[in-house]
Amino acid sequence: MGFIADALARVKPSATIAVTNKARELKAAGRDVIGLGAGEPDFDTPENIKAAAIAAINEGKTKYTAVDGIPELKDAIIAKFKRENGLSYERTEISVGTGGKQVIYNALVATINPGDEVIIPTPYWVSYPDMVLLAGGEPVIVEADKSTFKITAEALEAAITPRTKWFMFNSPSNPSGAAYTRSELKALTDVLVKHPHVWIMSDDMYEHLVYDDFEFTTPAQVEPSLYERTLTVNGVSKAYAMTGWRIGYAGGPAELIKAMAKVQSQSTSNPSSIAQWAAVEALNGRQDFIPKNNEVFKGRRDLVVSMLNQANGLSCPNPEGAFYVFPSCAGTIGKTAPSGKVIGTDEDFVTELLETEGVAVVHGSAFGLGPNFRISYATSTEALEEACTRIQRFCGNLK
Repeated sequence: MGFIADALARVKPSATIAVTNKARELKAAGRDVIGLGAGEPDFDTPENIKAAAIAAINEGKTKYTAVDGIPELKDAIIAKFKRENGLSYERTEISVGTGGKQVIYNALVATINPGDEVIIPTPYWVSYPDMVLLAGGEPVIVEADKSTFKITAEALEAAITPRTKWFMFNSPSNPSGAAYTRSELKALTDVLVKHPHVWIMSDDMYEHLVYDDFEFTTPAQVEPSLYERTLTVNGVSKAYAMTGWRIGYAGGPAELIKAMAKVQSQSTSNPSSIAQWAAVEALNGRQDFIPKNNEVFKGRRDLVVSMLNQANGLSCPNPEGAFYVFPSCAGTIGKTAPSGKVIGTDEDFVTELLETEGVAVVHGSAFGLGPNFRISYATSTEALEEACTRIQRFCGNLK
C-alpha cells in the first residue's frame, strides 16, 4: 500500500502536456524544435479584453467573488447563449469555472457514483476518460468512423446501458477537428430522446472555429426536449485567444449547477476576479476579430492538409473546425526510421519524428484512435510550412 491514492493509478498524465514539455526540454538543450502539440491560438488576447482586465485591477475588483461567477459575467453568458445558440438560461443555471476543464470535472464529480458509465466517442480529448475515472465512473468508448471521425446513431444506441449517466460530446472536436452537421447531430439526439436517464455533456469550446460556411449547432438547440438534461459547456479560451486567463462556463439545469458550485466551493473557490471581468468584455464586446482569425486558421488548415497528403504513407482528412488535423500514419507502420527503429505504432512514429526532425506532435492512440497523430495548426504559417517539409522528409526517408 503506497502513499499515493489508488485512484491515481487508473489515470495517465495528459499526453498533450507531456509532448509540449518534451519539446521544451529539447529546445532548452539547443535543439531546433517546432512544437505542434499545444492547442492554443498564437494570436494575442485582443486589446479591448486586456484593457478590461487592467481596468478591473485599477478599480480594485480584486476580491473574492461569488464561487461560480460574478453576476455580470453570468449575464454576459446568458446573453451569449441566447444570441448565438437560441438557448435561454437564468443566473441559477450558469456556472463559471477555471477553464472548461474544471467545469467538466466539477460536473462529473457532482454526478457520478461508482460504476456509473460515461459514453465517450473516439477520438476523444485526452482528459475525458481520465476525469471520469477520477470521479469513480467507467468510461465507455465508442469507436468513430476512421475517415470522418464521427460516430453513428447505431453505435451510440449500442453503447447505452441502464448504467449510462452521461454522453460526452465535442464538436468541433479536439483532436480531429471534425464537426457534426445539424442532421448528423439530429440523428444522435433522436437516440438520446429515447433514453431519458442519459444526460448530455456538450463541449462547445471550438464553436467559433469553423470553416467553409459550416453551421455550428449544439444538442439542446437541435433537440429542445433534451434541454432539461444537457450541460452545454463553453469558454473564452479558444475563440478569444484567452487560454491562460482560465475562464470556462456552462449552462444547465439549476440542480446540477448548484451541485457543481458545491464541488467548486470546496476545491478552488472562485475563478480569478480579473479574468472574469476580462471575460465579460470578451463576450459583450466586439467580435470582429473572430472571422479575421478564422481566415488565417483556414489558410493554415489548407496548407497543412495539402502538405501532409503529399507525404509518403500519410493520409489527412480535411476537418470542418477547431485548429487540429488528425492524419493517419497507417502507411508508415512496419517501415524503418533513419535511427534503425521499426515503426510499430503511432507512438513510435511521433517519437522518431521528434528525435529525427525536431517536430513535436501527439500520437493518436492517446486520444483513443490510431494509428494517427494530432497536429495543432495554431502556430505561425512559416513554422507550419517548415514542420510539414520536415514531416515529408521524415516519411520519405522511411525504408
